[in-house]
Amino acid sequence: MTTTPLAEGRAETRVVRREALHFAVRNGKLVTGFGLVLVLLLLGVLGPLLLGVTAPNEYVAAPMLPPSAEHWLGTTTFGQDVFTQFVYGLRTTFAAGALGGGIAAVIAMVVGFVAGYRGGLVDEVLNMLTNIVLVIPTLAVLLIINAYLGIRSVAVQALFIGLTSWPWAARAIRAQTFSLRGRDFVDLARLSGLTTPRIIAREIAPNMSSYLFMTFILLFGGSVLIASSLDFIGLGPTEGVSLGLMLQNATQWSALQLGLWWWFVPPGLAITAIVGALYVANVGLDEVFNPKLRTT
Repeated sequence: MTTTPLAEGRAETRVVRREALHFAVRNGKLVTGFGLVLVLLLLGVLGPLLLGVTAPNEYVAAPMLPPSAEHWLGTTTFGQDVFTQFVYGLRTTFAAGALGGGIAAVIAMVVGFVAGYRGGLVDEVLNMLTNIVLVIPTLAVLLIINAYLGIRSVAVQALFIGLTSWPWAARAIRAQTFSLRGRDFVDLARLSGLTTPRIIAREIAPNMSSYLFMTFILLFGGSVLIASSLDFIGLGPTEGVSLGLMLQNATQWSALQLGLWWWFVPPGLAITAIVGALYVANVGLDEVFNPKLRTT
């Protein structure tokens, strides 16, 4: 009984996927990192639903109450429930990170794939554009845009972050694409008459799926840090609450001097946990997808 090359290719793909899954569930870094992010994500998504209709900035109790059974993370100097602000802040922070990282990833893939595959003048122009954006001081530009335009929404903030965070990822994707464009399967697709977008989507991108996923994780974590930094210095959304805005309010109203540790410690730890867990998970993914780094 003979098998076709297509069937052999599909069988090989299934074997590779089973092998990756086998090592993924046994990788401590990957499981710990994604597990922590998942717990915080579920808390941010389900927390507001469990809290009912309570608004994050609503005055619900006496000011400066310490953590208790009624108020798990105490209250602010204005009597706002810190735990309520915390769960709403998680949702906003994840949204800013996902949107900003997603926009940056899309731009990086478009620029990297096209530059790496087409080469020549197209590559030179896109590479020049990438280098220009790369040397621009991102945080300074975001400060100027936010301060002068006065646009304070999560969506617009994420858009600005995405438009300035893609260059390093684009250069990395370009290098990977450049190494793949001369492979036999790409040459065969080119000879069969497939257009450039189809070749990139069907032949090149699937062979870089693990690398692209790891790149998005890094962009996600970077977007969370940039958004939190903007929020902390008072250039975040004017409505709602985020982890960075919680830190900004705690600093503005002297939480440290008053000993209200429950106001600034949870959001600070959450930001550190999200970014740290994403980077740890990224290291775990690298070990899963790279056989030379596997330890089990």
